[in-house]
Amino acid sequence: MSSATHAAFQFSTPEIEVERAVSELRYGRPILFSSNERRLAVLALDAVAPSIYDQFAMATQNNHSLLLTAPRATRLGIVGGGDVLTPLSGVSFEEASRLSYVLGADRPQNWTTADELASQTAELARVALLLPAMVMADVSSSPERFAGCCELSASRLLNTEMALQRFEKVVRTRVPLKDLGNSEFVVFRGGLAQKDQVAIVVGNPDVSRTVPIRIHSSCITGDLCNSLKCDCGDQLRNGLALLKQAGGGVLLYLDQEGRGTGIGAKMRAYGYQHLGLDTIDADAELGLSEDHRRYEAAVAMLGHMNIKKVAVYTNNPTKINGLRAGGIEVEARAPVTGTVTAENQNYLRTKTVRAGHLMDLETLVAAE
Repeated sequence: MSSATHAAFQFSTPEIEVERAVSELRYGRPILFSSNERRLAVLALDAVAPSIYDQFAMATQNNHSLLLTAPRATRLGIVGGGDVLTPLSGVSFEEASRLSYVLGADRPQNWTTADELASQTAELARVALLLPAMVMADVSSSPERFAGCCELSASRLLNTEMALQRFEKVVRTRVPLKDLGNSEFVVFRGGLAQKDQVAIVVGNPDVSRTVPIRIHSSCITGDLCNSLKCDCGDQLRNGLALLKQAGGGVLLYLDQEGRGTGIGAKMRAYGYQHLGLDTIDADAELGLSEDHRRYEAAVAMLGHMNIKKVAVYTNNPTKINGLRAGGIEVEARAPVTGTVTAENQNYLRTKTVRAGHLMDLETLVAAE
């Protein structure tokens, strides 16, 4: 009997390696994050069990530190505007958690400016939909202590841009919608973690001309439960109605809960908003910037639908900038408004005054 040599099945790309590392972090396990000869052992405090945190401290001989991103550091009274590292030797899991994201925490006594590799771990947290409270230690001289852990090169994290734009159409199906008639749901799959994204086609837009569109980020509380804290549900339904009035268009419904932070962080931020913080300051307490959303998926979806010119229903100039950066020609913009309530008025004012959204809020309030 002749023997045959079979090559091992190997499949690795930058995005796959990032996804594996992100999965380990979400499971509360450490990874090695490397650049050239330097290696950081990294844990995500948002996902790790206290017992693993303690084991990590022992394995690093208590030479571990906590990343405080610039927004969190500023909220703690650390001036300078950049990310910092504060030592965790002798600091318990509960104390580290308080320092990371609890309202009213004391400023740490010691910290140093975070280097580039340490700061890049916050991007891993963003992809993982975890708070950017990253525990780490330089183990370059003894990486064998973490030999069983997943390792990711920082260069691989930086080379995932193409993956963010790589989507394939899965299915296109007619769905009759209340007050809108027959519409079509087009499902696309791609990007990091192969998420499914949905385009809702209202009417019969002519893709050879300028197509009315809206980009809408998912909001479980507003879209599904009619939360009074935001205007997202109104914007979703009013946006679809506007597309019908325009003779047809496309609503891109993106899986970007909590402005890209995930439902867990969003609910934590809601808790701080109940205590009087606005939405931006609440996110900053969690170490988050004001908006983590990206729009490569929207550009890719429009490309698959052969849509090159659009008129956008939005109040957010960042969405327009994202489309233009991806090569989509934005020929016009029109606002999308919702009902102003006592519960969402401060939220809308923050979006207008601090986040630069294009709304005449005072007129909207007066109209109620």
